[in-house]
Amino acid sequence: MPQPSTTRADYRHFRTINTRWMDNDVYGHVNNVVYYSYFDTAVNAYLIEAGVLDIHAGETIGLVVETTCRYFAPLSFPQDVEAGIRVGRIGNSSVTYEISLFGKGATTPAAEGRFTHVYVDRETRRPAPLPAAFRAAVEALQA
Repeated sequence: MPQPSTTRADYRHFRTINTRWMDNDVYGHVNNVVYYSYFDTAVNAYLIEAGVLDIHAGETIGLVVETTCRYFAPLSFPQDVEAGIRVGRIGNSSVTYEISLFGKGATTPAAEGRFTHVYVDRETRRPAPLPAAFRAAVEALQA
């Protein structure tokens, strides 16, 4: 079985996510597809709180173009999950986020994920350069 490549100390920002009853599958643990919603929640909440993402009226939006997840241990309801967030790569119009999901207080992750957002103009859907404030917010998370 693969081993995690990160620990809690490798992450600069954390977001607590409360599991929900509906997150569990028939096997009694959080279903694999829910992990991806945790990744989205952690990253987008960070960007909104940093004041660089307006999901309703912002000129640019992020489109996911690649995503992966490796699972190491189960998470289940009722359990708080702590999502560690860092940035692995910043391009002209893209950012690769790295997220690990930890059971509350755990030092090793239950899962490690990654996804790449390409930021595009909301109307044309063409890649758009990252604005300076946005770039500064994600640089603060750089690994």
